[in-house]
Amino acid sequence: MPRRRAASQAVRPGVAHALTRTLWSALGAPPELAEQVRFSAAGSLPSAFAVTDFAAAAVATAGLAVAEHLTLTHRRLATVEVDRRLASIWFATTLRPIGWSVPPLRDPITGDYATRDGWIRLHVNVPRHRAAAERVLGSLAHREAAAHAVAPWCGCELETAIVDAGGCAAQMRSAAAWTAHAQGAAVAAEPCVHITTHPGGAAPDWPLAATRPLQGIRVLDLTRVLAGPVASRFLAGLGATVLRIDAPDWDEPGAIPETTLGKHCSRLDLTNPAGRAILLDLLARADVFMHGLRPGALDALGLGAATRSHVAPGLVDVSLDAYGWTGPWAARRGFDSLVQMSCGIAEAGMCWHNATTPLPLPVQALDHATGYWMAAAAIRGLTRRLAHGEATRALLSLAHSARVLMGCEAKPDETRLAAETEADRMPQMEHTAWGPAHRVAAPLRIAGVELSWDVPAGRLGATAPRWP
Repeated sequence: MPRRRAASQAVRPGVAHALTRTLWSALGAPPELAEQVRFSAAGSLPSAFAVTDFAAAAVATAGLAVAEHLTLTHRRLATVEVDRRLASIWFATTLRPIGWSVPPLRDPITGDYATRDGWIRLHVNVPRHRAAAERVLGSLAHREAAAHAVAPWCGCELETAIVDAGGCAAQMRSAAAWTAHAQGAAVAAEPCVHITTHPGGAAPDWPLAATRPLQGIRVLDLTRVLAGPVASRFLAGLGATVLRIDAPDWDEPGAIPETTLGKHCSRLDLTNPAGRAILLDLLARADVFMHGLRPGALDALGLGAATRSHVAPGLVDVSLDAYGWTGPWAARRGFDSLVQMSCGIAEAGMCWHNATTPLPLPVQALDHATGYWMAAAAIRGLTRRLAHGEATRALLSLAHSARVLMGCEAKPDETRLAAETEADRMPQMEHTAWGPAHRVAAPLRIAGVELSWDVPAGRLGATAPRWP
């Protein structure tokens, strides 16, 4: 258990509470429960938007889902407390290595470049995405070469060319331009979280200890950086058994030490029948399935929603995409930083700071907030399964998270968060696959619940593809 910190001064109800009500209501949850949350710690991350309140609200929403779950399983209403400062830290990094360093999260070429009519962001962290960009722009040996290659292009034309080549890029747009764009309009017309239910058979006999509310729950995780892994990491902290599956050639070295906490990590090649057969066997014994592949990707592999429902009739199926589930960009590859460029966040930051280059959020708040929102959707699905014998399917997107955040501008006189100290860290050592480390203490407290992780962070593919 984390060491007890001195109680932070409670903050008055405000933006964090309003955002919590928004996120919680989007899940179809009872609105009165949102009043159970208490926030502490003053100050905010510097941004044009209320990023710290957004972080705290997302964590609170996941906590509320646990509290609701406990009212059903143990007939008690647990209080939920969120430290806004620690939530802000968790939206950046949680791991503090001792004697070793986490690899860089990004390829050096990933970043923002001036076009002849504005700005564009290239995202080349994945080798095949870099190769796609180079098919359009030529060799990108260093940033100067990339800048020179990008400069003659019109931003919209280069974005389209790279995406059509199988890569990832996003032209910087203003919020007004995004609202007028066909994809922005599609996102605005969608529900923030699209939830469907159907009969799922008899209620399961899960152990569900009061202190570890998800003990006995099996979570099959087919997600990648960062939102989905944040969601499954939170479920693991509540006692769930999480099995993460990656492709044989997939790697994300800068994120793995951060996001594999609490998980068993395996690899499967889903492009061949043997790999798909193993996945279906795992799925048949799973309670929650989380996936972040583009819409249609699982269908193309013969693993569509109908197949998943047939194999696991009571499944809680939670999926994520970048740009929303309808509209011309529904199947577009995307990441947090690209969505920030597309929807107007980076442009708003540039104007707010009087900068001459795009200014993103101080942390990858869309990823992290969506992760906690996904976790809340999963836990509410488990509660629904217990209460009504229903299976649940929930669809979320980074674009909707951006839409919620952009509705809350930062206060102009907000103070900065206090700096992190050693007292903010969990006292126990975590013996990761790379070396010893400490974690920052969790920002969430749920009365009577132990939020802790039994499995240290480890490498992808370290275990066989079977349930522990």
